[in-house]
Amino acid sequence: MTPAHLLEIETQAKAEAAAADSPLAIRGMTVFYDQKPAVFSVDATFQPGRMTAIIGPNGAGKSTLLKAALGIVTPLAGKATIFGAPLSERRDRLAYVPQRASVDWDFPARVADVVAMGLYPKLGLLGRFTGAHRAKVKHCLARVGMEDFAHRQIGQLSGGQQQRVFLARALAQEADLYLLDEPFAGVDAATERAIIDVLKELKSEGKTVIAVHHDLSTVPEYFDDVLILNVRKVSEGSVAEAFTHEALDAAYGGRLDLAGTAALPVSA
Repeated sequence: MTPAHLLEIETQAKAEAAAADSPLAIRGMTVFYDQKPAVFSVDATFQPGRMTAIIGPNGAGKSTLLKAALGIVTPLAGKATIFGAPLSERRDRLAYVPQRASVDWDFPARVADVVAMGLYPKLGLLGRFTGAHRAKVKHCLARVGMEDFAHRQIGQLSGGQQQRVFLARALAQEADLYLLDEPFAGVDAATERAIIDVLKELKSEGKTVIAVHHDLSTVPEYFDDVLILNVRKVSEGSVAEAFTHEALDAAYGGRLDLAGTAALPVSA
């Protein structure tokens, strides 16, 4: 066996070991829409107990990558594992907060009912909703500053309030991995701060947070790691190492104004 073959085997073994330890590991993920690649052959390994931003230009495949990992869209190729196992075996360990624009807010449900939905996987179809469960719902609403809105219809809330409620529903699931698709889109500054404070609390509890994000200026403040996409993976790693002028320029094709990112590191 040649040294090149040995190196290939060693590299593959290290990748498999990393995937087994990762809350979310993606290998060779490829998704096509209308015969065009939305995501092409993306590998990514997310680190436990950290907050990771998935960034890139519009149409880069950020949301598609998450949806493919969750089975919401069907990939042409590739796979994702959750804590080293298929999604079907680990659903109880993850919570997903979709884009607010993708939700039917006309559905007649109270805020408390929406949050209670996060408890259903553990209750089962015939499970009894107890006082302890109601207390859990109240606690989750309090964590996002929405306890006074428990009996309000979800469609009567502002966009930022709705986003807080969906985060409360995710909190009710008591997951180990939280996946959020554009959690700060269309919310006010107070809501953004409330959300990021809760996400950082989750990280302090050892949870893993992965969020599709669009505001490059807040990446260094909010996140530990970054995955930069433009259909293919451009860069991956800690913010200090991967969030560079070169990587951003490669992802955005020179269309990004980097004047406000002078403090970013420059690759050697």
